[in-house]
Amino acid sequence: MTTWRRATQADAVALRDLERVASRAGLAHVFGDLPYPDDDVLARWVLLLDDPGVVVEVVEDAQGLVAFTAHDGTSLRHLAVRPDHWSVGLGREGFRRAEAAGARRLWVLEDNRRGRGLYESLGWRPSGVTQECPWPPYPTELEYAAP
Repeated sequence: MTTWRRATQADAVALRDLERVASRAGLAHVFGDLPYPDDDVLARWVLLLDDPGVVVEVVEDAQGLVAFTAHDGTSLRHLAVRPDHWSVGLGREGFRRAEAAGARRLWVLEDNRRGRGLYESLGWRPSGVTQECPWPPYPTELEYAAP
């Protein structure tokens, strides 16, 4: 059984680093060689960890964080798994934790085939609403909704 724990401010840098590793591996076809927005992503994690309405949960091993999920009772905000732990069920488990806490919507990059495949395998579908991602090259994000 996987042990999830509530993240703290002490995890902010590790959350940023895990997000960077997962994004570089899974979204290289979207972001290419653009510099990773380390400072902006770290600032976002600091704010999220300080927000009492957001739950950030993590799984770790001896090398550091392996997975995280962040949700706020209505939305899945963030979900990532370290690439060396892909396809072992941690993404699905993190997603289910957010869903059990009330998440009924999320935003995913249109070209995030891996993420979209997971959400669709769990019955979620695009709502038809789109927005621009805040990071260059500003790809399209799709809103997904629970069935």
